[in-house]
Amino acid sequence: MRIADLQEKIDTTTAADTLTESYSQQWEAMSQLDQAGPVMQFMASNDLIFVVLGVSLIIWLVLIGFLIRLDKKVSSLEQQLENTESENRQSKETMYTPQENELE
Repeated sequence: MRIADLQEKIDTTTAADTLTESYSQQWEAMSQLDQAGPVMQFMASNDLIFVVLGVSLIIWLVLIGFLIRLDKKVSSLEQQLENTESENRQSKETMYTPQENELE
């Protein structure tokens, strides 16, 4: 069993070395961070997970704002529709009610 454990440790070490070699060029860009723009410096100074969370928060806030704005517009249209329907009912009622002069 100890030989199998040792073999697994060797395999994970080689896998880590392979990943290091394949991503080594990306880490070299960190040396040029002083020349990068302020947005890139901000993203590099914080963990990138917080940047991802911030962007997703902004997207959710925009979506919620859009839905609130849309709800207000739909409510306004519903109110206008109710007003026109009530005006139409009132005009029909006045059209069909006999006048006092006609009754005499």
